[in-house]
Amino acid sequence: MFQTLSDRLGAIFQRLRSRGKLTEADVGEVLREVRVALLEADVNLKVAKDFIAAIRERAVGAEVLESLTPAQAVIKIVNDGLIDLIGRASAPVRLAPAGPSPIMLVGLQGSGKTTHAAKLALRFKELGRRPLLVACDIYRPAAITQLQVLGEQIDVPVFSEADADPVAIARHAVEEARRVGYGAVLLDTAGRLQIDEPLMRELEAIKAATAPSDILLVVDSMTGQEAVNVAKAFDARLDIGGIILTKVDGDSRGGAALSIRAVTGKPIKFIGTGEKVSALEEFHADRLVSRILGMGDVLTLIEKTQRVYDEQQAKELATKLRRQSFTLQDFLDQLRQMRKLGPLTDLVKMIPGLGKMVPTQDIDEREVARIEAIICSMTPRERTEPGILNASRRRRIARGSGTQVQDVNRLIKQFESSRQMMKQLGRMRGLPRL
Repeated sequence: MFQTLSDRLGAIFQRLRSRGKLTEADVGEVLREVRVALLEADVNLKVAKDFIAAIRERAVGAEVLESLTPAQAVIKIVNDGLIDLIGRASAPVRLAPAGPSPIMLVGLQGSGKTTHAAKLALRFKELGRRPLLVACDIYRPAAITQLQVLGEQIDVPVFSEADADPVAIARHAVEEARRVGYGAVLLDTAGRLQIDEPLMRELEAIKAATAPSDILLVVDSMTGQEAVNVAKAFDARLDIGGIILTKVDGDSRGGAALSIRAVTGKPIKFIGTGEKVSALEEFHADRLVSRILGMGDVLTLIEKTQRVYDEQQAKELATKLRRQSFTLQDFLDQLRQMRKLGPLTDLVKMIPGLGKMVPTQDIDEREVARIEAIICSMTPRERTEPGILNASRRRRIARGSGTQVQDVNRLIKQFESSRQMMKQLGRMRGLPRL
């Protein structure tokens, strides 16, 4: 989502590094370019002006103009300013001290409330708090069915009632949660194509009936500055506790994420990074700014990896690498685990410096699918003993995977090269024994 802004700021700072000592005029020119870059990214005009004014005083101070590395000093000031703009402290979901915690999800139709109710339910389930999904949207066709399908995918129960109004459904769901012992009650409320009085009255009634511990506004980042206006309107009526910004994996310019906290004063708590139920990240301003400025986001990558791999899996993999018993089946398993982390283009951006070495436009996600198809076309013995793959076997595998024999040959060659490298590493002195 922030690719355009990241490219613009990267180009500005690259030119800055080549200038050595900076004058006040140099800093002023850089800040004007940063302001233009923010406006092109659809950042609110007042927010952009206030941001530049806030960092100008520090940027033209002695700490920059007399610094031996003035470019790095300016980048740090911009980095800190962006973090302050978005909100330095993280804001977790508010939970009740005892009993069930009703959490309302509100927003316009099409913003992704139902999907993100399921994403949050999965997050609470992983944390050990028994979640309950509640279908309060009785107006949109198939809304209840959609929530039930998502609930089945993550093995979370869905509360619904056929002949009841949304307020009664929400109230009965909280009573059921208190009786059964559910920890988090996620209320998937109805939306409209635009804000209207009947919608707001209904949401206010649900709030009064359930006394939610938190109210989360689900905002589509693709709507740009309109997302800020939507947040202001919902906050005025419901006093929302935070925001879930969805579709940040799209091609929007990112201005909503940089403006919404400054305009509303409400924190962004989560960002939706894809269509999968697991594609939800806690929002951390410092990590997001690090990505925007091309400095990676190792902490988020580690957290993603920890959710996919457990300690035992990591030890077993390390043992196989040490003993050179890593097979094509193991490679396929690791490939599938890696795909759970998200698109390769996103993973590359999280590793500092790698985004510049490997441009995202050079990454072909289809290559991963081709490799998976080739290995799946092999027999179990062929995956374990690739040395038996003669010409006729390779032709059969190519036909079965819809690829060319050259593709099969390339994969086998790369795999054997990797195994040889692992073998050489295993012979190096000083490596710990597993």
